[in-house]
Order: sequence, then structure tokens, then C-alpha cells
Amino acid sequence: MAKRGRGEETGLGAGARIAPGLIPFDRKSAERRLDDLLADAARHAASAQLAERLSQWRGARDVVSALADHSPFLWSLAAADPARLLSLLTDDPETRRLHILAETRACWRDAADQPAIMRRLRQLRGEHALLVALADCGGLWPLEATTAALTDFADAAVGASVRFILNEAREAGRFTPVDSENPEVGCGIVILALGKHGAGELNYSSDIDLVVFYEPDGVPVAGRAEPPSFSIKLAQGLVKLLQERTGDGYVFRVDLRLRPDPGSTAVAVSLPSAFTYYETVGQNWERAAFIKARAVAGDIALGERFLADLTPFIWRKYFDFAAIADIHAMKRQIHAARGHEAIAVAGHDIKLGRGGIREIEFFVQTQQLVFGGRRPALRGRRTLDMLDALVTEGWITAQARDDLSAAYRFLRTVEHRLQMVADEQTQRLPRDAGELADFSRFCGFEDQAAFADALTHEAQAVQKHYALLFEEAPELASDVGSLVFTGTSDDPETLETLQALGFQDPARVAETIRGWHFGRRPAVRSARAREVLTELTPALLTALGRSADPDAALAALDEAFGHMLAAVELLSMLRSSERLLTLFADLLGSAPRLADVVASSPHVLDAVIDPAFLDPTRSDATTEARLAGLVGEASSFEDFLDRIRGAARQENFLVGAQFLTGILSPKAVGEAYSAVAQTVVRLCFAAVEREFAAQHGRVPGGRAAVFGFGRLGSREMTATSDLDLVMLYDFDADNSRSDGERPLEALVYYTRLTQRLVSALTVPTRRGRLYEVDMRLRPSGNKGPVATQFRSFLAYHDDGEAETWERMALTRARAVAGDVSLGDEATAAIQSILRNPRAASEVARDVASMRQLIAAEKGDAGPWDLKMAPGGLVDLEFMAQYLVLAQAHAHPAISGVVGTGEVLAFATRNGLLGPEQGEELRVAYTLLSDVFQWQRLTVDGPFDAKVVAPAVLRRIAAAIGMPDVKVLTSDLKETRGRVRAHFEHIIGAVGKSARKK
Repeated sequence: MAKRGRGEETGLGAGARIAPGLIPFDRKSAERRLDDLLADAARHAASAQLAERLSQWRGARDVVSALADHSPFLWSLAAADPARLLSLLTDDPETRRLHILAETRACWRDAADQPAIMRRLRQLRGEHALLVALADCGGLWPLEATTAALTDFADAAVGASVRFILNEAREAGRFTPVDSENPEVGCGIVILALGKHGAGELNYSSDIDLVVFYEPDGVPVAGRAEPPSFSIKLAQGLVKLLQERTGDGYVFRVDLRLRPDPGSTAVAVSLPSAFTYYETVGQNWERAAFIKARAVAGDIALGERFLADLTPFIWRKYFDFAAIADIHAMKRQIHAARGHEAIAVAGHDIKLGRGGIREIEFFVQTQQLVFGGRRPALRGRRTLDMLDALVTEGWITAQARDDLSAAYRFLRTVEHRLQMVADEQTQRLPRDAGELADFSRFCGFEDQAAFADALTHEAQAVQKHYALLFEEAPELASDVGSLVFTGTSDDPETLETLQALGFQDPARVAETIRGWHFGRRPAVRSARAREVLTELTPALLTALGRSADPDAALAALDEAFGHMLAAVELLSMLRSSERLLTLFADLLGSAPRLADVVASSPHVLDAVIDPAFLDPTRSDATTEARLAGLVGEASSFEDFLDRIRGAARQENFLVGAQFLTGILSPKAVGEAYSAVAQTVVRLCFAAVEREFAAQHGRVPGGRAAVFGFGRLGSREMTATSDLDLVMLYDFDADNSRSDGERPLEALVYYTRLTQRLVSALTVPTRRGRLYEVDMRLRPSGNKGPVATQFRSFLAYHDDGEAETWERMALTRARAVAGDVSLGDEATAAIQSILRNPRAASEVARDVASMRQLIAAEKGDAGPWDLKMAPGGLVDLEFMAQYLVLAQAHAHPAISGVVGTGEVLAFATRNGLLGPEQGEELRVAYTLLSDVFQWQRLTVDGPFDAKVVAPAVLRRIAAAIGMPDVKVLTSDLKETRGRVRAHFEHIIGAVGKSARKK
């Protein structure tokens, strides 16, 4: 709007000053009307005071003159009662507003009959409408204050009408209120406001969207009345009181069509029927409507409970990308039906047209529907508040917020001016040039050109941001060429297009896609699935064409469709985001293991849309917080097991996707997988411990700590690593029996607790399993108890019972869950054990013997076996473990280093390895572990280059920085040869000297 001055105070009267010249007007015409008003007022005692006010306060005179010139409706209100106009110009507007609201809320008490309350409500509405216009046009209330005032009056009017109807029914003996002074309390009938009314954003001459629900057994009717018929009559009576036009006008137009299935239901619907409807056939546009729903009259508490129960319908647990498609379709229908393709000032619809209010609302509501289920901060009703929240949550930029907020305020103010002219529910600008010029002045602009420039600027800003969210998806593959898959024969132009996209066998591709449309795959048999697939196909084929192996990627997708029960959700997500589609195509072509995860659980893709996806910084604390948030509050232990599996699957997919897209390095991805596993163990242990204690109590002084060994302990996990765990416990020796209803001796207690933990981690549920768990690294291996008492653990290692392989395992031990104090004590004890002096030759002999045993039992699976093959990762790990055991007494700090790469780096820095030798081992470890991470990410099971898709091999080579697979294969072979030579030199030679002795 045009720049406005401000008075010294913020009231219309009481010494306040409306700055003059806020709204340009035709002075001659306005002065004539004003003179007529004052002449008419001469018959009233208020004439002198009104004339004095208008002569003293030029700002007040100007705003009244502006209303006289621009708004027949407002001028009729002003001229009808000069005394009222005087009081509005004299009183503080906020004080007067509150007085009107109080009178509105209470008017039902003094109304003798329906005509009386109808008359009083209409009088109050006229007074309130004039007050709002004076405060708004006078520049004293910003948009938010104006819409809040209009909404508060609507609440008061609806509430008073409902109370009057209930009280009238009480007097007629058809209703027995719980509280006769407040008949709506406990009445069993609730009136919900939707749309702008529900959001507190009502416009100046808006209708109000109401829904009337009732509790079948909760309406205290009397006599022959029945809850359904009573509630229907209440709804009909409410509409009459508010909407019927009389000599005093009307209060609000009422729209009841947002109730469930309005074409076949009564104007009042029972709550159970409504709940069933929304749970079973509720649509996305209804979810969008209920974002703004608010209980405004009747049994408010009942309405709030209903809305709380409806939360799962409104706010989906997972990111809901199908909502984008539905709301985008609604917007396209509006454009098609009303011809709003361009931004034109004359006749432009500022609500439904391009760059209009509806686009801002759709921009906000769509993102609320998609993301609000996981982000409660996005569940607010008000548009401007949610633009702020979208910035805070990281979904839009501050610039987008500022642009859209400015446009929203501008357009809503223009909307109010339009409706002030004649009290009409309109959003269309005048077509006539003279009327448009006059209206431009009403909006505060000196001429039509300035108004047109401002409107165009704001609308284009809206259109720009709206297009980024809604308009991009249908255009992703609009220029790829002919893609026709109907009929039974191939379209020649389609085959040419497929070949140009990168497919080697276009005919097979065409037949595959035709098969989808014929329903040959279960996932795409429904009409909705085929509809979404038809829209997505061009973009999907374009994305697959850019993948490493388009034909293999399509074949993988076809196979996935064969295993899936339904694909609508996945297809809707892919259609709504180019980034998701590109990533999914990449997964199909080069990481089939991750593609299988997506096919079985499409919502893992939610993590890719989250802004946190692009952040490479990770910590154990942030991972635990994110996983705990995904798990939420479980209703039972079984529910927890399902939730933790879903959360772990999503988080591990996020780690893999960040690795695949280059956000995480191979080393960082090992740490990230380990952080996820550690968090899962911590959460499971806490849940198991609570569940177990509820049955058996707790052991006095009892403590238990879970240690991770192997790759979990060294933070080097891969996508398919299992968990090597050891449980240590301690307790008060004087009281070894738990204190629950079913007490257990400490040994039995911690044995069963450990078994429960293993079960929680391994048992398959409907959400799959978490991890395989190996507990053989505990003292005595499988022969000993699954849980080890701390004192026994110390004695076992102090007495020399432990073998070298068990001490090797200790080099990668790390406390991951349970009692912190016991974890710290055990960690210190383990480091003390590792620092005990040992003969290097004996350690080397045992390490070499262990390596030979593994080679004899497991062998190797060929040149791509980077773990077990000679010169592979096991050799590097064994060398690192040897260095810890042999050197920790002389270099104590090495006992606290758990990662293989870190141990080798420490040994090089401290002269335990020669500089060249240490550097070669460091480079070898980096190459082998990096490729190993890629192998585990891309393929589930043994990595056989003869079976693995060539695209996968090419992707790994490119990720490692090799020009092709042949060079990578050669480099791996040479690297393993060097590693094996160093192993023989470090371990073999020393071990041989020990054997000679």
C-alpha cells in the first residue's frame, strides 16, 4: 500500500490523530456528502460535537470523507446514525471493540424472541463494521488486527446465536442444559469454524464456513426431542439468525457445505459418522480445510477433543507428497474454469487469479500437509505465522517468507477495500477504467498506474515462489519427445525417444511400461496408481536415462513393482520432487540394495527431503535425538519394537543416501552407521530394562553396561554390519536378589535381561529386523554365560585365562549403552589389560596362527573379496591389533585408540611403523575400506563382479576416483599384494622367530 503517516497515538479519539491524506478522495464530492450528514445531524444533539471533531482533526475528517467518496455501504452506516459515528471517532477503538464484543456475547439474554436477537445482532454488526473500517482505513490497525477483530465478532455472533437457540429450546421443554446460565456447556453439539474464520483471518465481508457435529448420546434433550433432529434444527436456526436479510441487513452468510459428503448428509452430522468418514474416505482438500478448524461455539471441549482425535487424519505420520498433487490439481482446475492464466489488473481476481491470495494459502497449506505430520511447529492455522514457521523449520528461505508475507498483507488489504465498497463478498477488481481509478485511490494510491505497478509486483512475487513449489513437477520432462505406450504395438517415435534418452533396448522398455498399464505388476494395478504413473512416466524415463545403466535401472524398478503391494505412495513422492526422482533413479541403477529398501518402505525418502539431508555434520548426540524423535512415544513394548525398526531403517537409509550423493565420506559413513547402531542399542536397552524391571524389579546396587566390539566398537560399520556385543554387570554382593514381584537372582536376572536385549535387536516384526547380534567375544565365548559379571571379567583376564584373540577383540571394545559409571570403570580396566607387558614375538605368533585359521575356515571369494582375501582388511585389522597388544605397555595412549586407520596413523607418528611402511598401510586401508563401504552399500550379499551389474562397478570406480573398473581392479590387486607383504614382515617374521625359540 502507499506510504502512510502515523499519529502520535493509536486511537480514533481521545486526543489521537489520524494522519491526513491516507486515502485520496474527490474532495468536492466528499465535502457535499459530509455537509449533508452534518445538516442531517443538526436534528440531533450530537451535531455540534461531530462538526467540532471533524473540524479539529483533519485526519478524522479525511478518513470519513474517504468513506463518503469510495464506499456507499460504509457511508450509509455513517449517515444512518451520526451519534454513533461521533462516539466511534471519540472512543479508543480497542476499548470500543471490546465493548461491542461484550454486548454481542450477552445479547441473547435480553432478546425476547428471534426477531429481537436478529435485530440486535445486525445493529451490532453495523457498528462493528464501521469501527473496523475507520481503524483500518485510518491506518491505525495493521492487517492482523483487522482480521482478528472481524474473527472475534464472528465468534461472538455465532456463540450468542447458539446460546439463544439452546435457551429457547430449554424454555420450550425440549432441552435440559447442564448449566442454565451457560446452556452451551456440555450440550453435546459443537460448531467448528473452518477456513479464514477458523484461522482468525476473516475478511471484511466474508461468509463463514461452519460445520455442526453432535454426540448421539451426549445431547441432553427433553420431551420428544431426539439428538439428530434437535441438532439439525439448531443448525438451521443458526443459519437463519445470522444469514437472513431483514430491514437491518444481515450478520454473516453461512456456508455449511464443508461437512462430510454434503450432497447426502444432513446439515448436522454425528461425531462417530464424521470420524468414520474422515478415517476412511476423507480427501486431501478436507485435510487442508481442517488445518484451520477451530471449535467456536456450542460444546467447545467436545469440539477440541474431536479435533485432537482427528489429528492422524489431518497430520500424516509420514511426509505426504500425494497432497501436493491433489492441491496442485485443484489450483489447475481453478485456472481452467475461471480463465486466470495471466496477471491483469482490470477485472483481476486477487484471490483466485495468478499470484493471488489462494496461491499463498496453497503454498503454505501444501507444505503443512506434507511436512506437518513430522513437524508439529507447522500445524498452526494462520498463514503469516506459518510462513515464519516454514523459515524456522528450514523449508523455505527468509526471502520467500518476506515476499509472500508482504504480498499477503497487500492483497488482503485490497480485498478488504473491495468488500468495503458495497459489503459484497468479492475479490474481483473493477473492469471499468473509471471505477478502477477510483478504487486505486481507495487503496491509498494517487493514480491507477501506481496501483497497477504495486499489484503486479506483488502478484509476480507470489507467482514466482508458487511456481517453484507447484509448477515444476509437470514440466520435468516436457521436451523429451513422443512417449506413447497405449495399444499393443510399439510407436516408432517412442522407440526413437527411448533410444535418445539412453536406453539400449527401447522395445523392451516399451513392453515393460505397457505391462504396467495393463496391470501386470500388483503395485500398479489400481486406477490411481496408473493415473500417477502416466503423469510421472516422462520424468521417470528421463531420470532413469541419466542413471549409470538405464535398462538395468528400469528392470530393477519393474522387479520392485512385482514385489510391492501398492506403489501410489512411492510414485506420488517421486512425482512431487525432482531431487527424489533423480536419487531413486540413481539407486535403481547403481545401488540396488538401497532401491530395495525404498521399494519396501517408500517413506525412507522423507529423510532426503528434510533440509538436514544436506548437512554432513553428525554426532552421536544428534543421531540419538533424531532417532528418539522418530520413535516417539510407543504405546507398548511391541509398538516400540516396530517403531525402532522403522526409525533405524530410515536413519540408515539417510546415511546411505548421503554417502551415495557425496555428502558423507566413506570414513564418515562408517562413523554414521556406528552412531545409528549405538543409538539403537541404547534405546533398546533402555526399553528392555524398563520392561524387565516392571516384572522383576531391580537388583540392589545393580549396574549393567553394553560394550560394542568389532566394527561397532571401532566406529567402522558398513550398511550390512552385524553387532558384536558383550554385556557386563555388577551388583551389591550382600543382596543379590531383585526387588520386583517376581524376584530373580542376579545371575539369572542379567542373563535374561541380556537375552531380552538380543531378542529386541534381532527378532523380526512386521517392520523387519534390526541387526544380527554376535556375542561370542565375551569371556569363554559361547561356552560362558551371555552376561558377564564385571569381577569375573577382570579375574578372567588377570588370571591369564584369556587367549590372544580375546585380547585382540578388546582393542576395539567401546561402551555403547547402559550404566555410565560401569562403562567408564570397564573401559579403564580394558585399557589396563591392554597395557600389560607382552612379548611381541608371542603376540605375533598367535596373530599369525589366528589369521591362518581364518584363511583355512573361510578362504576368500576372489579378487573383489576385500575382507578375507590375503592382503585384505582382516590383515590390516590384525596388524593394528598386534601393534596395540605389543606396544601399549610402552605407548599407553595406543590402548585408547579403537579404529584401524587411527591405530596405523598413531603407530606411524610414534615410530612403531617406518614412515614409508606406515604411509603405504594408511593409503591401502583407505582404498580397501572405501571400496568395501561401497560394496556393502550397493549390494546385499556377496560381492561377485560376475553377477553384480556393470553399472554398480562403474559407479564404485568413479566414486573412488578411478577412470574405469579395469584400473580399479588392478589397483586393488596391487594394494592387497603390498598389504600382504607388510603383514608377512610385521607379523609373519616376528611370529617365525617366536616359533624358532
